[in-house]
Amino acid sequence: MPKLDLEAIPQTNATGYPSPFDREVEGRWYRRLAPAAGLTKMGASHVTLKPGAWSSQRHWHSAQDELLVMISGEAQLVEDDGEITVGPGDVLSWAAGAKNGHHLVNRSSSDCCFVVVSAGPREEDSGEYPDIDMMFDAEGYARKDGTRYPAERIP
Repeated sequence: MPKLDLEAIPQTNATGYPSPFDREVEGRWYRRLAPAAGLTKMGASHVTLKPGAWSSQRHWHSAQDELLVMISGEAQLVEDDGEITVGPGDVLSWAAGAKNGHHLVNRSSSDCCFVVVSAGPREEDSGEYPDIDMMFDAEGYARKDGTRYPAERIP
């Protein structure tokens, strides 16, 4: 049956980010929808951001498109060009290769919830975190000089 039982899908706040870059996402709780649905060509997650939490470090992808649909609550979308408030029903998208670092920050006093979908070859994907000394590829994280962090990306 195509309707997923969200409560049956494990929720986690795990991150592969090395310290200290993991702190801002401690209040990000997500469920991986694609594996539970048997989807193999895209990624999809149901995400809840607690007040003060970030969706990720601000980043961009070289080989993966991203589409985000805000379900409830409110967050600030932070991109290279500034910030805007997003709320229920808003749809956000980022094309693969567009070097526009982005993330959501929940600055409200309530949870916000969204679904984010990614598509493209993860094994070919790489990107950068413009605000910090970190970039990523299929193998994990590295400093911008190429020195690897002792951390692995979580699928």
